Amino acid sequence: MADTHFPSAHGEERHVFAGGQRIRVNVRQGTGVPLVLCNGIGASLEVLDPLVEELDSTVVRFDVPGTGGSPTSVLPYGFPYLAWVLGRILRKLDLGVVDVLGLSWGGALAQQFAFQNPRRCRRLVLVATGTGVVMVPGHPRVLTKMLTPRRFSDPNYAASIAAELYGGTVRAHGDDVAQLFVRQLRAGSKIGYLHQLLAGSVWTSLFALPAVRQETLIVAGTDDPIIPVANAHIMNTLLPHSRLHLHSGGHIDLVHNAGELAPVIEEFLG
Repeated sequence: MADTHFPSAHGEERHVFAGGQRIRVNVRQGTGVPLVLCNGIGASLEVLDPLVEELDSTVVRFDVPGTGGSPTSVLPYGFPYLAWVLGRILRKLDLGVVDVLGLSWGGALAQQFAFQNPRRCRRLVLVATGTGVVMVPGHPRVLTKMLTPRRFSDPNYAASIAAELYGGTVRAHGDDVAQLFVRQLRAGSKIGYLHQLLAGSVWTSLFALPAVRQETLIVAGTDDPIIPVANAHIMNTLLPHSRLHLHSGGHIDLVHNAGELAPVIEEFLG
């Protein structure tokens, strides 16, 4: 079946059929090695708009099954499968070597892609993420708010929990988070969100990190309630070719404070 194309304000969008999934993909043309962005749990690619606007690189974004414009997968999946699907998507886009950035849940996918594609993934950027099920957890009160995708479909609820959930620059700007999530093409399905939760519940990279050969930039906020900064220090210790950038922000400063963090990423990617 042919891929379906339609225009976008932030790049060219299409649906790509790969690995039994119909995946919504967005490519914003730029310079240098293409940068693949792996998003946080439940978020569609529009949430990354503020970051994309600050980057000069060619940027590839996609909605995982069950989020945004990608239909829900018939069966649950794991990160190895999803990393394989991502590789198939990149081949269909005629993209070879890429850099990969993962935010939060997407950081696990980015790590898995790097494991499975040591020659195809040139550099790795891990933002507000950890090593999966074996990591230093956030406070249970915070993590329980992550169990449903309600914040993506209820702007008032998103604003009310933003400070406690995300920390950093949104502590005083909860309404900004609501407006950010309103950008989404459509709220993802509850089953799709559950599939993402399940993928994260059975995966860890802790014991494999010493084998990662890519140069890696770890970006972490010291006021991140979801992923305590201790996780960034652990990853920096275990990854053989990593550097750590700490900032005073929280979990989603990559998009809420993109003007500060995008230059750090671009300098690393060269």
